[in-house]
This record gives sequence, structure tokens and C-alpha cells, in this order.
Amino acid sequence: MGLTDSASVRDMDMPPTLLSESEIQSRVDELASEIDATYADTEMLVLIGVLKGSFIFLSDLARRLKVPHRVEFIAVSSYGAKESEHADPVRLLMDVRHGIDGEDVLLVEDIVDTGHTLAYLKRLFAAHEPNSVRTCTLLHKPDRTEQEVPIDFLGFTIPDVWVVGYGLDYAERHRTLPYIGELPPEMR
Repeated sequence: MGLTDSASVRDMDMPPTLLSESEIQSRVDELASEIDATYADTEMLVLIGVLKGSFIFLSDLARRLKVPHRVEFIAVSSYGAKESEHADPVRLLMDVRHGIDGEDVLLVEDIVDTGHTLAYLKRLFAAHEPNSVRTCTLLHKPDRTEQEVPIDFLGFTIPDVWVVGYGLDYAERHRTLPYIGELPPEMR
């Protein structure tokens, strides 16, 4: 198989574009400006990225911010359906390394589907008595919402399709694409 043949095989494995790299970068610029305006008087904004999906978005966003900020990461696991009426479908796997008491916190997510993870995180971090807890997500699928959670800074509203790229993956594939693609069923 020659270079041309292998390149075309790779191209066939690329999901079609839902949001282009330039659309994403333009919106990240706008979000950074909105966040800078909101936190203009803060001494230190704590950006808390939810691993793994938010790492590319958070990196681009943090580099554009002018307000003083630091970056923390957390990891969560989702159980899917609730086992009981009172069971939470989300579990914290890795917590922040530094306290957030009295600080302004911005939770940074890649995507909000059902809303369960973001609702859990807002409750969790509110218990640490920060000055404020707001949310920022690159993508939101309102058709999948089961639990309403305010999103303070939103990149894009998208339909209920499987998306990959710019941090999002399918079985750890396509995460580092510079755009967001819609993964058709035949590629899953």
C-alpha cells in the first residue's frame, strides 16, 4: 500500500465535521472575554477541569484568560442509571489538590448531556464554601437533559449525536482531533 492509499484509508476513518476548528477557536476567544468580564475583580479564579474530556478546551481557554487564575483537575466516574432513588450516579475519583475555600471557582466541562455530573460537582464544590461556583461547558445537548443545571458560560448547543474530537472520544479514539466530529453508527 503506497502513501496515497494509506492516507485515503486514514481519511475514511475521520468523522465528518460538526464544528470546525475555526468555529471552536472563535468561540473559545469569546468565552474567555466573557469570563474575564465576569471575574474582572477576582483575586484568583480557580479553573477546575473535569478529566479527561475537558483538557484541550481548558488548556485553550486558560491561555486566553487575562484574569489571574490557576488550574486544577478532577476525575469522575458515572454509574449510568441510579441504583436507588437516593443514589448519586456520579463518583469522584480524583479531587483538587488545593483548597478552594473563599475562592471563585469555574467548573470546566467538555459536554453536558444528562446534567447529572455537573449537578453533582456543583453540590460537591459548594460544600467547600468557595466565594462562587459557576460552570463553563463547551457543548450542551439539551435533548438529553434529565437534571437541569445552570450553565453560566456555554460554547455550543448541539443535537443529540455522538461527538468526538477536541477532547471528546469514543473508546479513547479521536480525542485529539482539532475539530468536533459527529461519529456515525458505522464508526462505533
